[in-house]
Amino acid sequence: MTEATPARKPVDKDVAELWTRFKSTADPKAREGLILHYSALVKFVAGRIRVGLPKNVDGSDLISYGTFGLIDAIDKFDLERGFKFETYAVNRIKGAILDELRALDWVPRSVRARAREIQRSLAELEHSLQRSPTDEELAKHMDMPLATLQDQLGEMSGLGFVALDELLSPGERDSSSMGDLLADPKAMDPSGAVEKEETRFLLADSINRLAERERLVVTLYYFEGLTLAEIGGVLGVTESRVCQIHTKAVMSLRNRLIEPTYRK
Repeated sequence: MTEATPARKPVDKDVAELWTRFKSTADPKAREGLILHYSALVKFVAGRIRVGLPKNVDGSDLISYGTFGLIDAIDKFDLERGFKFETYAVNRIKGAILDELRALDWVPRSVRARAREIQRSLAELEHSLQRSPTDEELAKHMDMPLATLQDQLGEMSGLGFVALDELLSPGERDSSSMGDLLADPKAMDPSGAVEKEETRFLLADSINRLAERERLVVTLYYFEGLTLAEIGGVLGVTESRVCQIHTKAVMSLRNRLIEPTYRK
């Protein structure tokens, strides 16, 4: 299905004249007039896309990306073919916005999609088995070779990185950044002491429920301060294999801490 567009008004003589001038003489003023006339299309498409994005994505940025798509549509539109410009432009505008969003994301969409699939499969198995599944069990559940699963886990090791200067609400004057959310180690928080202790208990319990090798990797990495390469030396495996084990363990811990039923 094509993207719905705002109700189309009949093309008036002024707009038709702008099209004729631009296509026949490449008049920059006529081009500018067309951009201004159709700018509402950019706001419409950007608004539709904005609904499905995180709050930290600035709507004005989407409009900027979409404007380039509108300009491209105006430059390439063929009046002789008899198509509605609005329909043609909407697709160009949407494509320009999505292309820019993908370019800003250092993780390919396919990797994020596989991460969600593995996360969901881990949750299903942990719910049914009441323990962390082995790599073999997870691969069988996902109907894929074990080697493929391990390769995908390795690709996902960088998904948790975020920029500390990234704004949470870019459109607001006093928006906080991700760095503002970091706890001050010197600050006193009496009300958080109980919550912190409960979190420590739940985390320790969740770590104890991991498979032996996963538990060892988490312990050596987070509590003993060993690097992935050093842990590989301890376990007698490659650094990339340790990275795979670590990624799967973190996914499993996230499931247990988010979903209370997994902690029973």
